[in-house]
Amino acid sequence: MDIKGTPTKGNLIAAKNTLRLSVQGYELMDKKRNILIKEIMSLTEEANKVQEEIDVTFGGAYEALQNAVTQLGSESVGRISCEIEVDDGIAVKMRSVMGTLLPMVIWDYKSQSTPPFNLGDTTSALDETYMKFNKVKELTLKLAMIENTAYRLALNIKKTSKRANALKNITIPKYEEMIKYIQNTLEERERDEFTRLKMVKELKVRANPRKNNC
Repeated sequence: MDIKGTPTKGNLIAAKNTLRLSVQGYELMDKKRNILIKEIMSLTEEANKVQEEIDVTFGGAYEALQNAVTQLGSESVGRISCEIEVDDGIAVKMRSVMGTLLPMVIWDYKSQSTPPFNLGDTTSALDETYMKFNKVKELTLKLAMIENTAYRLALNIKKTSKRANALKNITIPKYEEMIKYIQNTLEERERDEFTRLKMVKELKVRANPRKNNC
């Protein structure tokens, strides 16, 4: 066994303190891991729901697009779509959950809910197409945020599990064995010291029998 330092009471106290901190650290890591696992499980369920909603919305959006092309023609629909400006109003901020930075996608859906083209040159089918694809965009942003969050949580869970397992399987057993070794060594020294003192006393008694009989 690799024991740093000699078996002394000072080293015993230091080892006990380290063991106590290691146990506390493991408990915190284990609690953090469980919280993150619950978080990622809820995100998985939410991601599945959003994905299903995207599939349905995509289907409705393409159906509306086909109706708009039938009514206005593909050239008109293409020309009108080119008039729509690129949306650069998407922002990403970060929030911290148990020390893990998670993304928050910020986008004002309501500001984009009204078609930006001249309504006099379009039909209700094209308006519906715009609004449904806008909804698809909103859902896609939400799904991207959820998936990115789940990915970051999974990485943190992996790191946390690695640290927790190291404390549980390496650090804690190491210091438990160290404490046991030091305690046994100190107890053995105390027994040896007691035996030595007893023998010294007996020798003194034998050397001075008259003095001890008084």
